Amino acid sequence: MNRMATGWWESTATFKKCTVEKTSFVFLCLLDLILTMAAVNLGLTEINPLVGYLIQIPALFLMVKMFIPVVIAWILPGKLLLPSIGLLALVVIWNIKELVIFLVQ
Repeated sequence: MNRMATGWWESTATFKKCTVEKTSFVFLCLLDLILTMAAVNLGLTEINPLVGYLIQIPALFLMVKMFIPVVIAWILPGKLLLPSIGLLALVVIWNIKELVIFLVQ
């Protein structure tokens, strides 16, 4: 049991492994946060009901959108973040598209 806990702590305590993947994941989460806040400030509504609720509580919204992704990136190996990075990239592209369409109209 002690060996497993030590191995887990050693793997999470080093952020140096898979730095590109982990940084990309956190960066995309931050970009999603910024785009979401910009869209809401422009008068658009959030289609995700959970995020729509969290926006009403700014401290909780920031914790969910920034603190939790940093913890996830710290704990998980970079290769396990790849599907999330792809999905987050699509979400960010969608957000940018929606903001551009809104601003052009």
